[in-house]
Amino acid sequence: MANNSLKAAKKAKADEFYTQLSDVENELRHYKRHFRDKVVFCNCDDPYESNFFKYFAMNFNQLGLKKLIATCYDGSPICDTQLSLFDTDSEQSQLSKTCVPHKIVITEVTDVNGDGAVNMGDVEWLIKNDKNVLTRLKGNGDFRSEECVELLKEADIVVTNPPFSLFREYVAQLMAYKKQFLIVGNQNAITYKEIFKLIKDNELWLGFKSGHTLFEVPESYQIPDFYDKTNRSKLRSNGYIIDENGKLWRNLGNICWFTNLEHSKRHENIDLYKFYDPENYPKYDNYDAINVDKVAEIPIDYDGIMGVPISFLDKYNPEQFEILDARDFTDIERLKQKNYALVKDADGSINGKAKYARILIRKIQ
Repeated sequence: MANNSLKAAKKAKADEFYTQLSDVENELRHYKRHFRDKVVFCNCDDPYESNFFKYFAMNFNQLGLKKLIATCYDGSPICDTQLSLFDTDSEQSQLSKTCVPHKIVITEVTDVNGDGAVNMGDVEWLIKNDKNVLTRLKGNGDFRSEECVELLKEADIVVTNPPFSLFREYVAQLMAYKKQFLIVGNQNAITYKEIFKLIKDNELWLGFKSGHTLFEVPESYQIPDFYDKTNRSKLRSNGYIIDENGKLWRNLGNICWFTNLEHSKRHENIDLYKFYDPENYPKYDNYDAINVDKVAEIPIDYDGIMGVPISFLDKYNPEQFEILDARDFTDIERLKQKNYALVKDADGSINGKAKYARILIRKIQ
């Protein structure tokens, strides 16, 4: 259901999924050493509501940041709905409420209120009292706009939740400008040929968190008409949650973090305990490789090519395995006779049955 929802979101451009602060904190804690003396750019965020902005603003000194930049694009759907950083009659407040494109640039956060800690109260005071912090953008604030590209050139690390419908283009831009990054995406993006090539070449890898993730969505987000919006239990079973305050949340499966920042998890070996036998590891009819249904079932004593699920990348250690390629296979024949015969029609479909992706790997000797 999550995959279907993402396809629908792409068509409707309804991919405004807002990451919770707890999820940002849980992932970012593994990368703190990377941020000292760096310029961080959140270029798909409304600074007033973005939990990425809140995290970096509150931890500006602890992380030792050089500069924090965040941009708001034209017509942000949750602009000024959570965090009112400005007085209601101030110029800055009117700028935020009209949701015109703007940027916030922070180079210093001090304990202004003297409470012994740097928090959002200090950031609020800074923005209210320093006119150089917030400025209006001339363009629409899109990450591809000329202004935002110039800000990207200045940045060292980009951290954000980009639109899922533009994921390929977004990553391509980061790679073109040779930027370090930590971004949220759907695990299915692994199967995009542009993204997979980067993974295969060890230019991009997965972060720590993967799996189901709860996102806030704006009031304008449209729940598909075939769901009964009055039945909360039914909505929940299909990934939609309306909390006690009437706020809408979306539970999406197969969410993961994509990054090119080094971290400890990608150098941990997968513990192998299964042993190879031909009956449990049949070969594909159209490729010289055995099929492995689960990452935990990778045989410890097989040195040939293996087809594994894309979830393998969540545990992939480039010092333990080599990624060779990716293929779409089907389990239709396995269900009939357990030999993984592959029969494709001229258009590549398999008797109308869905295909599933396999990553082809080999152990490093």
